[in-house]
Amino acid sequence: MMKSVRVVVVGAGVIGFSTAVCISEALPFCAVTLMADKFSPDTTSDGAAGILFAAQFPDIPLQRQRRWFKDSFDHLLAIAQSQCAPEAGVMLSSGWQIFKEIPAVETPFWSEFVIGFRPMTDVELKRFPDHKFGQAFTTLKCECSTYLLWLEKRFRKAGGQVEQRKVNSLQELSNSFDIIVNCSGLGSKILVGDTQVYPVRGQVLKVEAPWVQHFIRDGDGKTYIYPGIRSVTIGGTRQEGDWRLQVDGGDTKGILERCSRLEPSLNKAKILSEWVGLRPSRKNPRVEREVVQLQGRPVPVVHNYGHGGWGVTLAWGTALDTLGLVKQSLHEMASQAKL
Repeated sequence: MMKSVRVVVVGAGVIGFSTAVCISEALPFCAVTLMADKFSPDTTSDGAAGILFAAQFPDIPLQRQRRWFKDSFDHLLAIAQSQCAPEAGVMLSSGWQIFKEIPAVETPFWSEFVIGFRPMTDVELKRFPDHKFGQAFTTLKCECSTYLLWLEKRFRKAGGQVEQRKVNSLQELSNSFDIIVNCSGLGSKILVGDTQVYPVRGQVLKVEAPWVQHFIRDGDGKTYIYPGIRSVTIGGTRQEGDWRLQVDGGDTKGILERCSRLEPSLNKAKILSEWVGLRPSRKNPRVEREVVQLQGRPVPVVHNYGHGGWGVTLAWGTALDTLGLVKQSLHEMASQAKL
C-alpha cells in the first residue's frame, strides 16, 4: 500500500520511540520518520532507573493520568511475561517506598494497577528507624538503554525510518512532512519556545551489588535503590533549574551515604559508573495538538513532552494518547481535502 501521509517524530528518548512505534504500527499508510540529535546511549532516558510508579500532576484529569499509568503498566507487564523480556530489558521488581512522615495520600491513584500493593507492617518498617510509614508492592522496571534499542528495532520493522539530525525549528520540517509530532523533552524550550519546561538535574550511580534484590525508595524522591538486570542503580538528586551535566563528587558522596543508611551492605558495593541527566520537567506534561502556520500553510503539530522523572512510567500511555491526536489530525486533513 502507498504510504501517503508523511509523519515526523522529533526525539529519540523513551517518549519519542514509544510514540513512533504506536503510530507506525497502528497507521500503516503513514510514512513515519524519527528524527533526533541524540540517540541511545546519549538520551536522558538512558540513565533512567525506569521503575514504574507515578506522581500526580495538578491540572490533568485524574482519569487521564490513571489511563496513562495503566496503559504503560499493561504494555510493559505483557513484555515482562513474554520471551522478549531480556532483550527488551523489562523485569518485575518488588520493594518498598518509605516515608519519614505519614503521607497525605496513603493509597496513591496508581496503587490499584501495580501488583499486591499494601501498607508495610511494623516488622518490615523496623529496619528503617527514621521512617514511620511505608508501602510494599511489585512493579516493573524498564532498563532504557536496552529497551530503546528494542523499540528502535520494532519501529524499523513496522517500516519506520530513523534520521540523526538536529532540528532547530519546526519550519525546517514543514516542507517534507504533513504532521509533526514533538517529543523533544527539554528541547521544546527552544524548538517550540516553551518557557514552562525546565531541567531537574538527577545524578545516579550504578553499583555491583547482586545480593540487593528489593527496591527501596524514600518518598521524598531523593534517595533510592533500584536493582536491575546487571547492576543496581542508586541515587539521587533533584536539582531544579540546574543544567550541569558533569558528575558532582559531592553528590556521589551524598548518594552513597544516604543509600547506605537504608541498605548498609551497599558500603561493600563496587561503583561501576556515574551518570547525570536532566529531567524534562513541567508543571503538567504537554500532550495536545495544535495547528501551526509554517511557511504559509497550516501544519498539525502534536506535542508529547514534559514528563519530568516519569517518562518511562507514562511513555506508552501518552504515546497512545498522541496516536489518538494524530488520528484526529488525519481526520481533519481528510475533511479539509474534501472541501
